[in-house]
Amino acid sequence: MTTHAHKKKKEGAPPGWQGRIWLAGRDGTFIGYGRAILLERIKEYGSISKAARSMEMSYKHAWDLIRSMQAQAEAPLVETSRGGVGGGGARLTLSGEELLASFWAMYHRFNHFLEEETKIWQAGQRQKK
Repeated sequence: MTTHAHKKKKEGAPPGWQGRIWLAGRDGTFIGYGRAILLERIKEYGSISKAARSMEMSYKHAWDLIRSMQAQAEAPLVETSRGGVGGGGARLTLSGEELLASFWAMYHRFNHFLEEETKIWQAGQRQKK
């Protein structure tokens, strides 16, 4: 499983820049951290219900998020198959994989930017003392 954990500030740590990043679409958020984790979990578990459960999210809410992303995408992001003897499932399409990779690349660049800006700001604060 690919893990992308939010960084939490340690108590007593000097101030630092923080932020969140998401890709806005015509209907609001297209993809952000939570939606990316949902896609990661679908990829990992091969199931929307298992992905939702792993995030302590209702199946309906997970589907609402998927529908929102699918409606804003140029191609399907998640493919599902109906249950049967082996049960149903879900998987990311190539477009879903590409969107996820693009989001994580931007997420990491954004966090690197925040870290660098924090270093600059903290150095400036030390010089003032």
